Amino acid sequence: MDDLISIRDLKREDVELILNTADEMEIALRSGKINTEMRGRVLANLFFEPSTRTRFSFETAMLKLGGSVIGFDDPKITSIEKGETLSDTIKTVEKYCDLIVIRHPKEGAPRLAASVSSKPVINAGDGSNQHPTQALLDLYAIKKLKGKIKNLNIALLGDLRHARVMKSLIYCLAMFDANLILISPMGLEIEKEMVQEVKEKFNNEIFQTNDIYAGLRMADVLYVCRLQKERFSDPYEAKKLENAYKVTPDLLKQAKDDLIILHSLPRLGELDRRIDDTKHAKYFDQIQFGVPVRMAIIHQMMR
Repeated sequence: MDDLISIRDLKREDVELILNTADEMEIALRSGKINTEMRGRVLANLFFEPSTRTRFSFETAMLKLGGSVIGFDDPKITSIEKGETLSDTIKTVEKYCDLIVIRHPKEGAPRLAASVSSKPVINAGDGSNQHPTQALLDLYAIKKLKGKIKNLNIALLGDLRHARVMKSLIYCLAMFDANLILISPMGLEIEKEMVQEVKEKFNNEIFQTNDIYAGLRMADVLYVCRLQKERFSDPYEAKKLENAYKVTPDLLKQAKDDLIILHSLPRLGELDRRIDDTKHAKYFDQIQFGVPVRMAIIHQMMR
């Protein structure tokens, strides 16, 4: 891989290779084996938007591979604050590193970065567009926690219109023959064009509903996402919808006994904290897969 900007850039065999490599990385991490394959190499983390899990897991992944990390999580401390363009920032940073990870509020910014960079670029989230490494992490988590992906009923719940994670994940899951259930409040459905693209490319049936009960009853996996308030042009619309859906212990009485619940976090009011103590809650287990998956991605991109 030269760059990783969108899940659409990957074929199924590319994804399988990353998942298999993540297995190897996870085994090595558990054994305490020291990996030095990135010794002398530098990863640049350029975060123009806030991040906890993505930023720290990329840093940890590179350090576990023996490399070093530079970067920022506040562009105000860089020359961007003085008016420097994104292109010039990338052309500068590439002189100091071997690999660039970028998160940016504007859709298309990582692809622009890749077009001007001589070093590989990884998209760590661009606006409400794509978040490919999170989707790969989630695919790996489902496979580890449920033992398979094919033929699972996987429900994606929440603000599907703005959630970049869901737009990457729907493509990934369809690629691996999952049955997709899309549950969202009225007006926050995923774009019709994307649903149609996935249906045509992978020949998947996709069940769409605004009824959380109808979708939940069928699900083997429930993936919840927060309301993306920062993506709304009208804050009043966001306020109106913020309590549209909430997953509670009472709601889970409608669910399968072996349902697992995932969430990319952070969470707001959409996921009752009482669920943390139930057997369904797997979102904190999900986090731990970020390091081996991102180690695998770095490994594949730096070969």
